[in-house]
Formats: sequence, C-alpha cells, structure tokens
Amino acid sequence: MKIMMTVDAVGGVWQYSTDLARGLSELGVETVLAVAGPSPSDAQAKAASAIDGVTLVDTGLPLDWLADDSVSIRNAGRALAKLARAHGAEVVHLNTPALAAGVHFDMPVVAAAHSCVATWWAAVKREPLSPQFKWRADLHARGLAAADVVVAPSDAFATATEEAYRLKRRPITVHNGRAPLTLPELAQDSFAFTAGRFWDKGKNAVTLDRAAAKLRFPLYAAGPTRGPNGDSIELRHLHALGSLNEKEMGRWLASRPVFASAAVYEPFGLAVLEAAAAGCALVLSDIPTFRELWHGVAAFVDPMDSDGFGQMIALAADDDFARAEMGRAAQERASHFSVEAMAGKMAAIYESLAARAEAPRTRNMVAA
Repeated sequence: MKIMMTVDAVGGVWQYSTDLARGLSELGVETVLAVAGPSPSDAQAKAASAIDGVTLVDTGLPLDWLADDSVSIRNAGRALAKLARAHGAEVVHLNTPALAAGVHFDMPVVAAAHSCVATWWAAVKREPLSPQFKWRADLHARGLAAADVVVAPSDAFATATEEAYRLKRRPITVHNGRAPLTLPELAQDSFAFTAGRFWDKGKNAVTLDRAAAKLRFPLYAAGPTRGPNGDSIELRHLHALGSLNEKEMGRWLASRPVFASAAVYEPFGLAVLEAAAAGCALVLSDIPTFRELWHGVAAFVDPMDSDGFGQMIALAADDDFARAEMGRAAQERASHFSVEAMAGKMAAIYESLAARAEAPRTRNMVAA
C-alpha cells in the first residue's frame, strides 16, 4: 500500500509524520512525504529519506497558516491532488485539513486535526475569533467536512474540534506515538527542563519564565523563541538553549530533570511524551489534554499560577524518592503511546478507506 502525507518542517508535525512513516514502513506501507513551507534541513531530509519506503518531495507550496489568502491554499490543494495521482497514492493523509477544501482528490482523504486557529484562539485568547481569521477557520471547516475520515491526537482535542466546527461526525482519536530517545547513562540531577515553540503563546512560556525566577536551580528551555510568522518572546529567567536535535535532547533528559509545561493550548504534547519516556517527573498545566493523557502520573497546576509552578517544581526536585516514583509512573504511561500503536491504528484506517474505494471499481469492472 502507498499513501501520500503532507508535512511541514517547522513544528511537531514533522516529528509526528516521520515517526508515523517509520512505523508504517514496518507494516509494509510506503509513504510519500510532501513537504510544504520552508524546506527541511539537511539533517531532517537525510533522516526522512533513510526510512524504508519513504519518498521525500519538497513541493515549495505554502503553509496554510503562513498563506495570505484562501486562493493560495486551494491552489496548493490542487497541486497536491495531482502529486498524489502522479505517485499512485491509494490514500492521502493531510496534516493540514484546509487543503481538502474545494479540491477533488481521486483517492480517499484522511484529515489529521493537529491544531487550528479557532481552537487555539478559544484557548489562548478566550474570546470570539477575530474577523480577520474567519476565512482560515471557514477553510479548515470545509476541509474537515470534505475528508473521508478525521483523526485527532487526543480525546480532548477531538471534542474541541467537534465543538468548534459543529462536525456531524466526531473525529477518531489516534494518540500520537513517539519512540523513546536514546539516553546516555547519567545520574539524576537537580534542575528543571521544558521544551517547545516558545514564540507560540499557546505554550504559555511566560508562566514558566516567572516561575524560574523563584527557583534555586536552573530551569532550562529547549526550543525556538522566534517563529516563522514573526512572533517572538524574550525569556528573562528561563535558561534558553535554542533548538536541540534528538541526540542533544536525549543528553538533557538523561539526567531525569523535573519536566514542566504550562501550555494553555496543547492538542497532544510530544515534548511531554519524550520527557515521560525518559523517566522525568512531570509538572503540567491543568488542561483537558494533559489530564486525559497523564492523570495519576503528573502534578497539575493552574497554567496562570507561576507561584504554584515554582512550588511544585521545587517540591518534586527536592524529594528524590517522590521524584523517582513520579518518573517511573510517567515512563510506564508513556509506553502506551508508541509509534507501533499509532501506526497500527492509522494503517487500519487507510486500509479500510482503500478497500471501500476499490469496491465500486471492482463492481464496475465485473458489470462491464
């Protein structure tokens, strides 16, 4: 079986897509990765191309959230429909649902709802969506409606998406999966750690920046502070490390620091999963996604409570036994969110759609 999957090299969708492609490869599924937006780095391109059965295509097409109007997104969708046909894809997996709006694909379409402006706005701004972004939400809604199947990475985000767009069918939850990072043998150390796209207000780095000022040990932050859309943040108390590759991230997590996230918007949270898989104690914002995924194995704090985060991080760091127990519990939970489980569920969806699409063609051939 062959699928085509859209991907961008900017955020978590790249990691999701390459992990999924790797898992699908083990199941005999070939994947064409169609990159939109900025080109992948040499390291990204090399790693993706090394996966068996993967063809990497740098399309040069715009990212939906960096596009200036709906016309460019629809044109990108039409170009991808042609690309899927040219590569003989049996199913198309769109990590940008808006690309399906008003576009005919010859094969079934799976739309993965990873994030969107309407749900982001509701969580971050807590007010009605600005009229200037309404066209984006409308296009996303049309794409979701046009897809044969919509998937979401958590029940919480499936609910948010269903409610925001008044969908007739609830998205299918397929939890993200992540292979544990390779960790060197290091002793547990007393510091705290966080990771994410800090320029994104949904990550709410401001709360952790304030909390860091109250800690007697450093709180290191791995990730970019400036985004491709021009958004940026100045971190005054977090120790900014910039973007780290997998090997570097593994070295930091190997000491099993207390991992914190104060996100107010998080459809899943791959950085949290990486930390949990490494055996880190988790201190997380009390939002529906984190409650769903990490209930019973993490400490939860109001995302706006910087004092609470500082106190909870300090408590976890100061009690070696409790910290180790929290880390072991998080690690056990993380084992449920594997690449194999994610790939198996997605492959079953692809195969079901391909079989349904093939059935009418078979009947027509028999009738002829």
